[in-house]
Amino acid sequence: MDKLLIQGGAPLQGEVRISGAKNAALPILCAGLLTSETVSLTNVPHLRDVTTMLSLLGGMGMQVTVDETMELTLNGAHIHRREAPYDMVKTMRASILVLGPLLARFGEARVSLPGGCAIGSRPVDLHIKGLKAMGAQIEIEHGYIVARAERLKGTRIFMDLVSVTGTENLMMAATLAEGETVIENAAREPEVVDLAQCLTSMGARISGAGTDVIRIRGVERLSGARHRIMPDRIETGTYLCAAAATGGEIRLLDTSASYLDAVLDKLMDAGCDIVTEKSPDHEAIRLRAPRKLTAVSVRTAPYPAFPTDMQAQFMALNTIARGTAVIRETIFENRFMHAVELKRLGANIRIDGNQAVVEGVERLTGAAVMATDLRASASLVIAGLVAEGETLIDRIYHLDRGYEAIEEKLSRLGARIKRVR
Repeated sequence: MDKLLIQGGAPLQGEVRISGAKNAALPILCAGLLTSETVSLTNVPHLRDVTTMLSLLGGMGMQVTVDETMELTLNGAHIHRREAPYDMVKTMRASILVLGPLLARFGEARVSLPGGCAIGSRPVDLHIKGLKAMGAQIEIEHGYIVARAERLKGTRIFMDLVSVTGTENLMMAATLAEGETVIENAAREPEVVDLAQCLTSMGARISGAGTDVIRIRGVERLSGARHRIMPDRIETGTYLCAAAATGGEIRLLDTSASYLDAVLDKLMDAGCDIVTEKSPDHEAIRLRAPRKLTAVSVRTAPYPAFPTDMQAQFMALNTIARGTAVIRETIFENRFMHAVELKRLGANIRIDGNQAVVEGVERLTGAAVMATDLRASASLVIAGLVAEGETLIDRIYHLDRGYEAIEEKLSRLGARIKRVR
């Protein structure tokens, strides 16, 4: 099993390109199930989760090709299997996103209950409740969601909890439903907006994406389209935190500050100097770290508040900052597992329920640590870049799910990092 070996102490310097967003690419890949025509996608990140999703879609009969310009095309003209089996689904919760498109276009779907990172309960009840409200008959049989509907009917759906994948699944299903569907308390994340833009280019009639009320007027069929995946705001935030923690200065290309207000505000509170660049054909973000970071407290909440996917990275940053920070996690109940591993590197962290108190120390020291989930892995990489001596991170397959070529990009910025077995 691959590991990452990091020799800490080198400040990150230089520039690197940000990849397309994993959390936008996965639902947009599933949207290819909604049409028999070709959907062409650019800026698709090369990640394990994307490969898993493409394997899942290919097993259903989706034709997938990649040309010499790295443009990925999907053609769902010959979908012969309306099932997402457990062996494909168990490693990736986003596979639940095939449920809405399959049901909307074919009137049936059989999808295994999903797996993924062990960071707490992320129930699919909201997906099932919404599809039932649209007229679907759904049963849970032997660990599978079995859904049937002649044609879904537009309706009003109130989301009891803000759910990104729930919003995306129901929005995709509603594009081919009869009449209008209104999703209230919808997720406002930029990735939801990116999906809506792709669906609109396919002929869907959607308004309100990016607000908490999304309206979808169903159409008889969707066509093919061409779409560019948005930049990954979490990868962007992760590299900014890594540069801040190491006392570096970096420039991130092909990304946008417009998705990152909460994160950039906290980095500036920590003492970082941030400059954004924007022109019709170019966007970038520059960060210069201070001599000593100031501890910053954060509280996670749905977009546009501080993202739960950046909580672990800020915990790593706070371990060597001046002062004490309080981190409150309100989204997932089991997302402080990285704290134990950070303490192995010398961090001073106390956990009390959904709250972590991080008191900055003068230095971290290298040690062997183990990644427990995707963003926890990123926090350990940041800590390893700061720590004196060698840090060996085990179970980095989590990183490969969400960060494209992370050791190559960090090496380009001057990090001493390599993949070992």
